[in-house]
Amino acid sequence: MSADPRPYTDEGDAEAEEQELTGGGTARVFRVGETVRKPVMHWTPAVHRLLAHLERQGFEGAPAVHGTDGQGRMILTYLAGDVGNYPLPDAIRSSQALTTSAHLLRRYHDATTDLAQHPGGDWQFEALAPVEVICHGDFAPYNCVFTGESAVGLIDFDAARPGPRAWDLAYALYRYAPLTHPDNHDGCGTTEQQAYRARDFLDAYGCARQERQSVMDMAAPRLQSLADFLQEAAAAGDENFQRHIEEGHLALYVRDITYIRDRAEVWSRLVVGR
Repeated sequence: MSADPRPYTDEGDAEAEEQELTGGGTARVFRVGETVRKPVMHWTPAVHRLLAHLERQGFEGAPAVHGTDGQGRMILTYLAGDVGNYPLPDAIRSSQALTTSAHLLRRYHDATTDLAQHPGGDWQFEALAPVEVICHGDFAPYNCVFTGESAVGLIDFDAARPGPRAWDLAYALYRYAPLTHPDNHDGCGTTEQQAYRARDFLDAYGCARQERQSVMDMAAPRLQSLADFLQEAAAAGDENFQRHIEEGHLALYVRDITYIRDRAEVWSRLVVGR
């Protein structure tokens, strides 16, 4: 199955200056006119298939693919709006931002169910059972595009993989509730306030009680997988991830994992069974 990217002409972009987009991951990403340029990786064909599938499904919250440029970089549509980089502004911490992000994730997941039946095997990460959707893999404010307080778009699909809805939902709660230790500078709110926001997110997504339980059971293991990946990548010689560890990201995740596990009773009472 090919990505079938849209034919692209760079008229209007030829004279545009390259502007590096900051706040993202480890790869350098540039805006050129109304497009974004990203490095091509071994999983890029799978991402192209996913984006082409989303376009055919009528999902308007993702960039379209336009092939590659003269430097061999993939060309994607630039989605206009504000990305939720940290420290998060009040607009993106709002209840409307939380619920519209949940709606966006639900629409995205529902648009991928057909592709998940025959996902192929060339994603960056292996599939996770049960395969229900193509997980975004990094659903967080920094990968959502907002207009005011409303989430309208989704970017950076490099971590996409076939898997269960709960995989994305668990990480979304970590970032949006957020399920973080009080000393995490990216966090906010008391444990109870975090629980109420988590429940609001899951309600907006449309989760029933059993699904809410599955998501909360996934919360600590999902974050542990991120901590493990950080360590493994650094051990393999990736300087970017080694720098993240030195900057304290790993220690932060480990503390938040303990926090999530230690507050299980609160999550059960206020998120699952409220």
